[in-house]
Amino acid sequence: MSKNQEIQKVSLYNRWLNGIEKAGNKLPHPVALFAMLALLVVVISAVCAAVGVSATGELVSNGELAVTTVTAVSLLTKDGLAYMFTHAVSNFTSYAPLGMVLVAMLGVGVAEQSGMINSLLKQTVKVTPKALITPVVVFLGVMSNIASDSGYVILIPLGAMIFRAYGRHPMAGLAAAFCGVSGGFSANLLVGTLDPLLAGISQTAVTLVDAEYQVQVMGNYWFMFASTFLITIVGTLITDFLVEPRLEAFGGELLSEEDTSLTTITAEEKKGLRAAGIAALVYVALVVIACIPADSFFKNADGEILGKTPFIDSIVPLIALMFFIPAVAYGKKAGTLKNHREVCNAMAKSMGAMGSFLALAFVSSQFIQYFSYTKLGTILALNGANFFNSINIGLIPLMVIFVLFSAFMNLFMGSASAKWNILAPVFVPMFMMLGYSPELCQLAYRIGDSCTNLITPMMTYFAVIIIFAQKYDKKAGIGTLTATMLPYSLIFLVCWTIMLIIWLSLGWPIGINTSLVYPPVV
Repeated sequence: MSKNQEIQKVSLYNRWLNGIEKAGNKLPHPVALFAMLALLVVVISAVCAAVGVSATGELVSNGELAVTTVTAVSLLTKDGLAYMFTHAVSNFTSYAPLGMVLVAMLGVGVAEQSGMINSLLKQTVKVTPKALITPVVVFLGVMSNIASDSGYVILIPLGAMIFRAYGRHPMAGLAAAFCGVSGGFSANLLVGTLDPLLAGISQTAVTLVDAEYQVQVMGNYWFMFASTFLITIVGTLITDFLVEPRLEAFGGELLSEEDTSLTTITAEEKKGLRAAGIAALVYVALVVIACIPADSFFKNADGEILGKTPFIDSIVPLIALMFFIPAVAYGKKAGTLKNHREVCNAMAKSMGAMGSFLALAFVSSQFIQYFSYTKLGTILALNGANFFNSINIGLIPLMVIFVLFSAFMNLFMGSASAKWNILAPVFVPMFMMLGYSPELCQLAYRIGDSCTNLITPMMTYFAVIIIFAQKYDKKAGIGTLTATMLPYSLIFLVCWTIMLIIWLSLGWPIGINTSLVYPPVV
């Protein structure tokens, strides 16, 4: 097949995504765009408040369900204007990715400045077949949610670096990691932090129907265990056959041969890696030892190490130290960090590179908080939920519609727990009254919520990913990221839904000690 024939064969697909990318990138700079969106929310809130836009539904208040009417709140009032000015700083400092990104970068930055990451990548290239690198990156992305959101700030930029080390397009590596971390956020081979969080919200909603029913924390475990392999396989195929070929043909600038060539690991680098490995093992051993005692400061009052525990809450600084300590050991042995001043300079340099992120974080944090303050997201969710609640159809059509509904709502509300706090009091009792278990309802929500994480600016880390992408494509913007991730989002949604339909048709259990029906038959 000639080159012209190949271009013609894929032109329809590429024209579609290229159109999305070009349209998106014609938008202003992300900082200016989020500032405009924040102003738009201000105007819309005033209009909605003036005409009395509202929604009524059951919401959780002080741990209890209550029928509540939510009315749009204007930002163009005395209180609204006061809020915008008095909360500008707190909106910024409470922005979820801010501290996480900066703390993580203190460790990752030293690892990068010392040369440890570069040496690790070269060693990885030597021992790992090129054909396996995509599934490894996607799989690690899925598994990273055991450490909450840390995958967003650690694995995604590393995915780009790994692909670059292999002479592949770094944006494809970023996309592969992103699809695993965010698109596969609900999947895992282990119980992640999201499981007890959502189960707790579901438990509150269950009491409306059955005060004795206990929602199982591992109620979605078998399905999410299997979903890990689905996301890994599908994510790998999309990356290798759809995303990377398009990036090479249409997106950004390919790296030169000089840029992508891997040099031989020197004797000093080998010594440094050996020292870093020993330091990492000692550090991990100390953390494990610290977790063993019954009264460990890493455990909660119930003696648990996973879930809502000091250990999970400490995961970002623990990961930062996981990079920092081996990096210092590497630098000392390899001669790249000779004293504490050079270590401190490496930390400062890593912070200096975060200027663009800080500017974007400020405006995007205002936009997200304005959306929350005005109640616009809550009104959208409640009105949609109330409409959906009026539908009385069979199990599989119900599940498919609810998956799609959850995916749609995720475009407007980024937080998984916030949306579930709104939707669970409506849909969990409805599912139970129809004879379906709360865990099944929760499962459908998790599928829809995960799939559209990849394409919504309301996802908290979306702006952060754009900054990572601009390291390799200076012109990258919302359009670039959306066009790159759209195939993942759509195909994940289709494949995951089909898997759910097959699973339900076969009557397989979705979790441990969990039934598909209510009252339970276990």
